[in-house]
Amino acid sequence: MVSAHANNEGSQESGTITPAGMYTISTVTVGCKIYIRRPTPDGEEERLAEILSIRDKPVNSYTLVSAQRTDSRGGVKEEEDAPDKPEDKKEYFVHWDQFNKRLDEWVTGSRLILSRDLEWPRPKLPPGKKAGPGSLQKAPGKAPRSQTLLKKATINAAAAASPTSASTPGRSAFPSPSPAPSLKRKLTDDEEEEEEEEELEGDDVDAEGEMDVDGEGDTFELNVNGAQVETPPPVSSFSKEQEIEKLRTSGSMTQSISEIARVKNLNRLQIGKHEVEAWYFSPYPKEYAHLPVLYICEFCLAYFPSPMMLSRHRQRCTLFHPPGNEIYRHQDISVFELDGKRQLSWCRNLSLLSKCFLDHKTLYYDVTPFMYYVMCQRDSTGCHIIGYFSKEKESAENYNVACILTLPQHQRHGFGKLLIEFSYELSKKEGKLGSPEKPLSDLGLLGYRAYWAEVIVELLINTTDELSIDDIAQKTSITHADIMNTCTTLQLFKHYKGQHIICLSEAVLEKHEKVRNKRRRRIYADNLIWKPPVFTRDQLRFY
Repeated sequence: MVSAHANNEGSQESGTITPAGMYTISTVTVGCKIYIRRPTPDGEEERLAEILSIRDKPVNSYTLVSAQRTDSRGGVKEEEDAPDKPEDKKEYFVHWDQFNKRLDEWVTGSRLILSRDLEWPRPKLPPGKKAGPGSLQKAPGKAPRSQTLLKKATINAAAAASPTSASTPGRSAFPSPSPAPSLKRKLTDDEEEEEEEEELEGDDVDAEGEMDVDGEGDTFELNVNGAQVETPPPVSSFSKEQEIEKLRTSGSMTQSISEIARVKNLNRLQIGKHEVEAWYFSPYPKEYAHLPVLYICEFCLAYFPSPMMLSRHRQRCTLFHPPGNEIYRHQDISVFELDGKRQLSWCRNLSLLSKCFLDHKTLYYDVTPFMYYVMCQRDSTGCHIIGYFSKEKESAENYNVACILTLPQHQRHGFGKLLIEFSYELSKKEGKLGSPEKPLSDLGLLGYRAYWAEVIVELLINTTDELSIDDIAQKTSITHADIMNTCTTLQLFKHYKGQHIICLSEAVLEKHEKVRNKRRRRIYADNLIWKPPVFTRDQLRFY
């Protein structure tokens, strides 16, 4: 009998579980699942996690320079820490089992629990073989490449011919190298097979190079727009609890390989008086990665590696609000309109910041095709950003929102619904029906469904006349597809005397009453001073 530790490769090939004591920390590789100590409010827990990446413990150049300056100037230097433990020389980027992707983090080797079993990753099949008996094998030579080109051509032709095909316009920001070129995340077998078919160049998909377009990955949209390939489940088998649990554990709606493969490169951000943790990868320059805290000016959104550099910048920075036109003001809430073409640097900084908390959007260098609407909270020191949404200057699909975000420190205060309501007020001013760009993130989907349900039910309660789907759409600027989807989810459609009618049940009315009593902030259309911008053909020529 051969031990699992002695025959390391054999364990991986068989996909078995290595018992405790039969392996060491040096044998833990990318793709393994192991129990790790995780801090909790009540102390500590042991939770199963998957190793996504392994790196040497980084030392940032800014930290070294700061320490050297302190020592050379004769300042009081803290007593040096004890040398790291041997197992802490490496760090592991882990995904916690049954947790959302935004909770992925780097952990030190000392937190790995070697006294529990280790699960090896699923073995990679040799080239030319498929899982399962009787499955087809890959043709030798150039056949996979030609099949891939044919598949791409067919998909592109179908997308061009379909009027309902949704394009994914770019998010704004410039791509830059990710922090550590040595990082490499293990992909699943399906992802590896897809990469082999497309013959992607370069191994470090999470280290360098530009982000791929969302459409190049596999996408899943919870949307009734005719573009959904899979048949949606019946309403009877659909429960809100199951959906929320699925969103909590699965995260983003877009499963783009290169996006998911990127390892989070920032730890914490300090924005004004708030310090928040970054959720996802954002292409900040690699010199700013692995800092304990990245300091961001809350008015111009410039980023700095130390508080001293931020304070020096604030002495020269003249901004106290977003550099745009104030189009709405009520109490302490203001909304500013910015043109991505005119305020290039500010909008790029905003997109870099928002990418830390959005995993379902792809960043692009150009921000000129978009208008930005930034919501702020005013006080004696200035206008502090709460959230924003971007909007295409010319949308072929009549999207009224391209990207929407409420910063984490302002979430769960009703500002998300306030941003959504403001976007529909702009659509009413334009005299158009609007819908957010798909796919939505998990939190965005829940926020929009809650807003649609509240607005539709409130309209039905306050109207005595008969209303059709088209009447609801004209009064709320919500598209017919979103209204149908919301009514189906709430089970408002009833069959009565040979026709379908909208009927409000007692449960829906009771829930709406609770929501209405809880909500505090609203958008008042009389305080909105805005005319829809009109662009010439030359102004819409971005490239």
